[in-house]
Amino acid sequence: MHKAPKDFDVATDATPNQVKNLFRNGRIIGRRFKLVHILFHREIIEVATFRGHVAVDESQQTNERGMLVRDNAYGSLDEDAWRRDFTINSLYYNINDSTIIDFTGGVKDVEEKLIRMIGDPVKRYQEDPVRMLRAIRFSAKLNFKLAPETEAPFPEISHLITHVSNSRLFDEITKLYQCGNAEMVQKLLMQYGLFQYLCPQTNALLNSTYPVNALLAIALENTDTRIREDKPVTPAFLFAVLLWFPMIECAKELQQTGIDPLPSIEKAMSLVIAEQNKIISIPKRYTQIIREIWLLQYRFSKRLGGRAFNLLQHPRFRAAYDFMALRALASDESMELAQWWTAFQDADEAEQADMITQLTPDAPKRKRRRKPKSKKTSDAQ
Repeated sequence: MHKAPKDFDVATDATPNQVKNLFRNGRIIGRRFKLVHILFHREIIEVATFRGHVAVDESQQTNERGMLVRDNAYGSLDEDAWRRDFTINSLYYNINDSTIIDFTGGVKDVEEKLIRMIGDPVKRYQEDPVRMLRAIRFSAKLNFKLAPETEAPFPEISHLITHVSNSRLFDEITKLYQCGNAEMVQKLLMQYGLFQYLCPQTNALLNSTYPVNALLAIALENTDTRIREDKPVTPAFLFAVLLWFPMIECAKELQQTGIDPLPSIEKAMSLVIAEQNKIISIPKRYTQIIREIWLLQYRFSKRLGGRAFNLLQHPRFRAAYDFMALRALASDESMELAQWWTAFQDADEAEQADMITQLTPDAPKRKRRRKPKSKKTSDAQ
C-alpha cells in the first residue's frame, strides 16, 4: 500500500500482571479483555497478551447471545493470530529480524484489498457485534472491499449491534465517522442495515420532507475535509447534525399540544437526546454543546440593535455559525442569512454597524401625541 504504519500494537506471551511488574508506570485496564498501558514519555504503549482458543477456567465467558463478556484465555502466538477479527489485523512484525509473520493469509488480503473475517463470520459477529462497525471502518478508511463471506451475514445479524453497551458504541461511532471517509461510512451503514439501529430517530425521517440526507452528506464531507487538513472535529457537531431534524419534528409535535415554541424546543432537545442515549450514550460535555448549537440557530435571524454583536461574542458562535452555514447549503436555512453572517464576521466595527443599519429601512416616524396640559386648580380661598 506504500503507507507508513501509524503505530504498532505490542503483543507478548507475558501475562498482564507480569508486564505490569516489569514497568512501574504500567497499569492494567479492561475487564472483558485485559491490557496493559505503559506510559513512555508522553505516549501510551498498549501491550496485549497472546490469546488462546480454549479457556481452562472462567477467563473466557460468553452470555446467552453468544457475546464474549470476558476473553482473558491466554495462548501462543499462532493461537493469538486466529483469535483476531480480520486477517489484515493478524500480521506480526518480528523486531528481531524485521520479518512479517502471517498465519492467516493477511498479506494476500492486503494485496487484494479485502477485509476478511477469521473463522465463522456469524459466530465472530455474535461474539462481538462491534466487529461489524470495525469492518465498515476498515473498508471506508483503507478503500478495501468486504469479502463475500464477511458481508453475507449482515442482513440477518445487523440488529445485534443494539446489544453492545451504549458507552462503547459512542467510542466506536466516533472513530467510525472520524476515520477520514465519513461519506463512505454512511453509505455502508445504510447498505448493511446498521444505521436504522444506531440512529432510529434520524432513520425514520430519511424519506420525509426534511433535507436529512442533504445535510448529513454536506456535514460528513465537511468533516472529512477538516480531518484531511488536520483541523479539530468534535463528536458534538456530528450528533448535532444527526439529531437536528428529529429535534425539529419533536418540537413541532409538542407545539401542536399547546406548548409555546421556546419551551417546546427545550423539551424536544431533552427528549431526543435521551432517546438517542439509550443506544449511543453521548457524554454530557457534548450534549451541552449540542444544545447550545441548536439554540443559537434561532438567534441568527435576530440581528437588530446589539443582538448581532452579542451573538458574535458567544463562546459557541463559530460552531453554531458553521452548523447554520451547512443548513443553508442543504436548503434548510436562508443562503442570504448565511452570507450576511459570513460578511459580518470579516467586517470592521464601522462596516458591521452599517450592515445592521441597512437591515432597518427608514420608516415614517410616528408623531407623538402631546398630552393636553392639565388646568391648574386654584388653591385660593
